Amino acid sequence: MCLGRFGNWIRFGLGVVCLGGAAVGFAQTPGQLPLLVGTGSGGMNFSVPIQTLLFFTALSFIPAVLLMMTSFTRIVIVLSLLRQALGTQSSPPNQVIIGLSLFLTLFVMGPTFDRMYADAYEPYSRSVLSFEQALGKAELPLREFMVKQTRQSDFSLFAKLAKLDAGVTADTAPLRVLVPAFVISELKSAFQIGFMIFIPFLVIDIVVASVLMSLGMMMLSPVLVALPFKLMLFVLADGWNLLVGSLAASFVT
Repeated sequence: MCLGRFGNWIRFGLGVVCLGGAAVGFAQTPGQLPLLVGTGSGGMNFSVPIQTLLFFTALSFIPAVLLMMTSFTRIVIVLSLLRQALGTQSSPPNQVIIGLSLFLTLFVMGPTFDRMYADAYEPYSRSVLSFEQALGKAELPLREFMVKQTRQSDFSLFAKLAKLDAGVTADTAPLRVLVPAFVISELKSAFQIGFMIFIPFLVIDIVVASVLMSLGMMMLSPVLVALPFKLMLFVLADGWNLLVGSLAASFVT
């Protein structure tokens, strides 16, 4: 009985080996996939499968582009600091802050995205530009936006770290230098706006804490008492209108 079972296992193992060898042999003889194809003007371009692969690869970098090369960073940080200044814990929730930041980013970046669509995508869709030329055209409007929002001191820092020539400016610098300088400038601007937001709410916290201490109400939380006064101040001052308007105006150059 044992020998019979052992023989069955041997036959099963040989069958698996044979099937595996056939699969390996089949995998080693794939069909030829052209990487480049000729164009009507005598040039060469990537084939459709390769272009599709590059497109889906580029999709994975969209979150990084959204975070590091647009107005999203400044907007989402300011809205998060506003929530902390109000002391409302998790209200508005993160989903609302991210969603509002995305739509405000689309509003602020609208002219830039329109230029990228008109200068890069439309000619590429009509086969007027190659894939590489379209990428170069799409980079120009985005670069102009980042240059306008980048402080010279921040750019000089990264240009020095990258050991660029003295004649290189933000308009001609590589993106590996311009993008981090732009992000640092955005963080500085966001913290400056956040500081201005915190001041009136901090005054309310100090006044409420002083009143509670003078009344001997040591066990009552000043944060809980100050919250309705903060909300009333923010609503009466039309805070959302002022904040969103100031954020949008801060990108106008």
